[in-house]
Amino acid sequence: MAKSLVIVESPAKAKTVNHYLGQDYVVKASMGHVRDLPKKQMGVDIAAGFQPTYEVIPEKTKTVAELKRAAKESARVILAADPDREGEAISWHLGQLLAEANPNIFRATFNEITEEGVRDAFDNLGQIDLHLLDAQQTRRVLDRLAGYLISPLLWKKIARGLSAGRVQSVALRLIVDREKEIKAFVPEEYWLIAAKLEGRNPPAFRAGLAKIEGRKAKVRNADEARIVREECERTPFVLDKVQVKPKHKHPSPPYITSTLQQDGFRLLRFPVKKTMFVAQKLYEGMPIGELGQTGLITYMRTDSVRVSDAARAAAKAYIERYFSASHIPAKPNEYRSKKKTQDAHEAIRPAHLDLPPEKVKPFLKKEEYDLYKLIWRRFIASQMAAAKIEETVFDISCGRYLFQAKGEVVKFDGFLAVWPNGASDKETLPKAEAGETLKLLDLETKRKFTEPPPRYTEGTLVKELEARGIGRPSTYAPTIATIQTRTYVVKEEGKFRPTELGMYVTDFLVKHFPKLLEYKFTAHMEEELDQISEGARKGVESLEEFYALLKGYLEKGQETEGVKQTGIPIDETCPKCGAPLVVKSGRFGQFKACSSYPTCRFRESLDKKEAKPLDETCPECGAPLEQKFGRFGPFVACSSYPKCTYIKKDKPVDTGIDCPLGCGGKVLKRKTKRGKFFFGCSRYPKCQFASWDEPVDRACPACGAKILYKKTPIKGEPYVYCKNEACAFKEAAPRDKIWETAGAREGGPSGGAETGAPGPGGADEEGDR
Repeated sequence: MAKSLVIVESPAKAKTVNHYLGQDYVVKASMGHVRDLPKKQMGVDIAAGFQPTYEVIPEKTKTVAELKRAAKESARVILAADPDREGEAISWHLGQLLAEANPNIFRATFNEITEEGVRDAFDNLGQIDLHLLDAQQTRRVLDRLAGYLISPLLWKKIARGLSAGRVQSVALRLIVDREKEIKAFVPEEYWLIAAKLEGRNPPAFRAGLAKIEGRKAKVRNADEARIVREECERTPFVLDKVQVKPKHKHPSPPYITSTLQQDGFRLLRFPVKKTMFVAQKLYEGMPIGELGQTGLITYMRTDSVRVSDAARAAAKAYIERYFSASHIPAKPNEYRSKKKTQDAHEAIRPAHLDLPPEKVKPFLKKEEYDLYKLIWRRFIASQMAAAKIEETVFDISCGRYLFQAKGEVVKFDGFLAVWPNGASDKETLPKAEAGETLKLLDLETKRKFTEPPPRYTEGTLVKELEARGIGRPSTYAPTIATIQTRTYVVKEEGKFRPTELGMYVTDFLVKHFPKLLEYKFTAHMEEELDQISEGARKGVESLEEFYALLKGYLEKGQETEGVKQTGIPIDETCPKCGAPLVVKSGRFGQFKACSSYPTCRFRESLDKKEAKPLDETCPECGAPLEQKFGRFGPFVACSSYPKCTYIKKDKPVDTGIDCPLGCGGKVLKRKTKRGKFFFGCSRYPKCQFASWDEPVDRACPACGAKILYKKTPIKGEPYVYCKNEACAFKEAAPRDKIWETAGAREGGPSGGAETGAPGPGGADEEGDR
């Protein structure tokens, strides 16, 4: 009897699903999307109702051929990609390609890769959700129209290699607008005044100045602060009022994608991309001892805080067993999503409550364990009772001044027993009674200045994008990566600062595409995509409205003057000649240059990355060494440059292979100044042997030559070949095969030629699969 073919996205997911299905199924991986819009043309027929033209991704040709063969030999095909828009699109494309080989095609969706979740999905097979598919295709075409039509205008008017995107450009605008706020901010002086006091009972405590003559305290300068100090030092402090208020601190809901990204950055310092990468691994499954391949969390791309009844019951049993019945709320905690969401997914939670973090720790890498523990604790805390807090407030009079102190005591820890991140840092106040005179131990006056709003970090940028409804959580990681790749922003101490290029491009787009760069308009487009997902709207309607707006802007934009030849003007002068500086684009990225070129040749790269200190010292001057970044890639140099110009040279790696020219030397793996690997002889310059391709310590079976060579082309599969011109030997070398050479064990060659600048199509903003 023929088996059923199941297709998922990744090998890890395939292994986990196969673990639960058994011998009647063959599970294979598509390795993500297999078809997409063409790279070198727009691929959208606007006149035919925005009909997209898809083609098989070149790198997936072999995968598709293998899936077709497997489909032909199977009783049926079950498409089990992720349960969202992208997963629906992957499944639809596979269905279109495999229908001729086997028309018996079904769709399976599951929110968690557990035995129960997988078997339930396979007992209730369905078909492709055409509404979800329409939403995904609409999003893809919207992104292609924005990127492919706006980006060429940026190339023409500003500089080659730039891109615009429906979400990318609006995210950049947030960073640019924040920078403008910071530059326009005028700091104001103010003073903080706090008294350290002691009552009849210990401990001593601090109270801050809250009011002056019944109004909110404002101390603007040193003279006013001195007057307050002098009056308070000669006036008694009297405890006027003691307020004791019982409070309940409630747990936060379980994670959704955006809140996991935010806490991943805030608590673990994970970039958004890393959080999603690790979460994907936890969802798809990994080997857990005797359990084998096991999925540890539910699907990690979700906007819903819903929790299934079964998961809630399991959490209740766990809490009662390991904490107490008092830690279970009288009624199950109910959480509401911030906006209307499809409740097909649950919140992100552990898939198995019998696998606590400590139990699986031996089988996980540190980052996997840390993120799993975060998800685990957040979910368990979300199902626990509120913490009971006793808040005490002291109102203390000192003449015309009112000081205030606040303290908290936890009477019942509730969810804080598992989620200490929610605890307050307020101090504990002593027992005291109204009317009590307090002893002044110290009076502190501190000069401060109001501060501008802070620059965005990855975490706060995600929070702002979500709050405004811009993009989807699954788009945030590639969006953040793109604006950095284009040098629109740079990171300084973990915070985004827009470059002059990023600010100019944003101003250009806001001026010539004002509606498309509005925050509310972009959020409205996301709402329309949600409506399309639910079948309440047709995708072509949104495309027609968007294109009509875009077309009008493009026609006007062609008439504007550009700065491609002269460079982008900036408010800086040349340090050499005093002429205005401009920003230009070159083969090594963006750079500042003197506007009086070629008379003055000053230039400075904008593609700067923060130097990373190393645990090594300079052999010439003793200063610490740093990893720096130049036009040819990373290098190690002295931190005291330009006083010390020491640069550490990479040592060649001995592959252990004899030189094929028979000179008695060994083949060494070296690196060019551009950072590209090549192989040469240890007896250079006496021996001139050199090769870009990796030598393989294996004799040619056709002609007997001592050495073969491994080549990895940009497109297609790697292969080994013989360099003997009279020999035509060539053999496939699978990418996962490790050739038995010292060079291969050390890591092999760089594995790919250098590529040029990307085309004008713009980034696929949800292209993380």
